[in-house]
Amino acid sequence: MSTVGGFLHRRLIVTAVAVIAIVVAVGVPSVASAEPGPESARAAALDRAIADGRVLDLSVYSSSMKREVPVRVLLPADTSKPHPTLYLLNGAGGGEGTGHWFEQTDIVDFVADKNVNVVVPMRGAYSYYTDWVKVDPVLGRNKWTTFLTSELPPLIDKKLNTTGVNGIAGISMAGTSSLSLAESAPALYRAVASYSGCAETSTNLGRLAIRAVVEGRGGGDIANIWGPVGSPGWRAHDPVVNAYKLRGKSIYISTGTGVPGPHDRLQSQGIDGQTTIYIDQIAVGGAIEAATHQCTLNLDRRLKQLGIPATVDYTPGTHAWPYWQDQLVKSWPMLERALTD
Repeated sequence: MSTVGGFLHRRLIVTAVAVIAIVVAVGVPSVASAEPGPESARAAALDRAIADGRVLDLSVYSSSMKREVPVRVLLPADTSKPHPTLYLLNGAGGGEGTGHWFEQTDIVDFVADKNVNVVVPMRGAYSYYTDWVKVDPVLGRNKWTTFLTSELPPLIDKKLNTTGVNGIAGISMAGTSSLSLAESAPALYRAVASYSGCAETSTNLGRLAIRAVVEGRGGGDIANIWGPVGSPGWRAHDPVVNAYKLRGKSIYISTGTGVPGPHDRLQSQGIDGQTTIYIDQIAVGGAIEAATHQCTLNLDRRLKQLGIPATVDYTPGTHAWPYWQDQLVKSWPMLERALTD
């Protein structure tokens, strides 16, 4: 990296930390541009898929969380024989608002000809999809590792007659979670993909990112996740610290640099000429993506030290849905190959 480039990157990281700190302090939602309004074409595509029987909406009871969890399944093109399963996680909102794969991307049409079951839990806001050590007064009882590794897969395998081969992928908050889940249940997932996730939980930057999501956006208490900050649980769930557990898996990791990219224009999808959203995506989304870029660099470095192969994609861009749609498409050949070989 050139002297000027290195200086600019360091400035962007400092800005990212400052922006995340503001999110924590005042509780404002980050990156409004990541959750634009509904797209009629996507809603129509989903309606068609439901009518055609390609979408299965389940309500799955979690005994560990003592509640029903809505789960949306995109069925494979050929349902006459068993196929593998990709568990695809939403971001910080958990799919409970408009910021989810079905509202913000063309995933319904994209997977229409694919022979993979795509399973998307539609809950889990601000939870980091992990098992919390305490019930949170605001965010409730969260036992997502148990749900996603022990409760949901057997039911999916039985109901869909799958091959029993699984992968997991997620964006933003869930990008961190997908890596941690793959490490916590190494025999369950054959492939893992993380899009714009901060792959750290025990560093200052990683903890600040978690605080921004859980406390700044969700109103919860991060001490209820893995105990007080600095407790052993924070390190036990750190994807970089536990990167050795990813050995043998197909791994895809992507992040923007935080520098504006092709989807960061005033007329880009989700911005649609709205100046406020444009400024938010460039400033807040750019700063957050600069932070995930740094986390990804650290994971990339650690995987290389361990001799664990991974596809790592760095591209210009901010923390926004159009980039995650791009990355799902880019990572699909690797995911499909790992799940079907």
